[in-house]
Amino acid sequence: MSGQVFKLNDGREMPAIGLGSWKSKPSEVYDAVITAIKAGHIDTAFVYGNEKEVGQAIKDSGIPRNELFITTKLWNTCHRPELVKPALEVSLANLQLDYLDLYLMHWPVSFQPSDVKQPRDADGRILLDDTDFTVTYAAMEELVGEKVRTIGVSNFSIENFEKLSKTQKIPPAVNQIEIHPFLPQFELVKYCQEHNILVTAYSPLGSSDSPLMKDATIIEIAKKNNATPAQILISWGIKRGYSVVPKSVTPSRIISNFHNVKLDDDDFSAVNKLIEGKEQHRLGDPYYSWDVDVFGLH
Repeated sequence: MSGQVFKLNDGREMPAIGLGSWKSKPSEVYDAVITAIKAGHIDTAFVYGNEKEVGQAIKDSGIPRNELFITTKLWNTCHRPELVKPALEVSLANLQLDYLDLYLMHWPVSFQPSDVKQPRDADGRILLDDTDFTVTYAAMEELVGEKVRTIGVSNFSIENFEKLSKTQKIPPAVNQIEIHPFLPQFELVKYCQEHNILVTAYSPLGSSDSPLMKDATIIEIAKKNNATPAQILISWGIKRGYSVVPKSVTPSRIISNFHNVKLDDDDFSAVNKLIEGKEQHRLGDPYYSWDVDVFGLH
């Protein structure tokens, strides 16, 4: 691994910047991984449908496995305890890896077991399962060892953590959540840091046509620092004390995104204030497609 790292609660190190591959098409993600892999951290998930291409790029890169940090995620249809280990084996086979550095529970939501990623009934409603995420996490704890170095969660709230704390044997090392200046998640970030859980920000640049990239304050700070707006948004996250996994399939942008700008306190404060007087803007809320109020907003 090269560049800045954060130490996890199990003593392992995780790169501050990685390549996110959410919505990266299988036909595009191979080249993106080849470009980004020298930085060390590649983030994917079973549900993205691109693990095989990510794995082939890792293999073809020729970089020693111990210099890489690879994350993937357990999907909602595999939350029953007996399905957790088989799901891991599928992801390892897809990625052509002997072990994962980090395995995350993708959502605190369980779907009924299925060969499709979003099983639905005849009326189009998602088929939920009654498996509690604490039970799923307990099965993930049993994976820690040769094939999984570290486990964590994604899209967890403070309430989720409080519930999990009553049953966990291994504290989650990471919580991967949506964070950007229009969704700074101040309380959740503070909670995770107080409980020694490293936050990882997905969608740190906002959407693909993000208003953040066009924001006058961000553009002004970027010009001042001879940087791109994306570099400012990524560096703001790192200065807040968490890792970021920006998604891109454009080689020049991938390379650019791995450059951490040292923001001064005035610039950092200016980005923090972008949310003042505005409604927080969440890009990924599954309520409208799953009818599950994951974030307590409805």
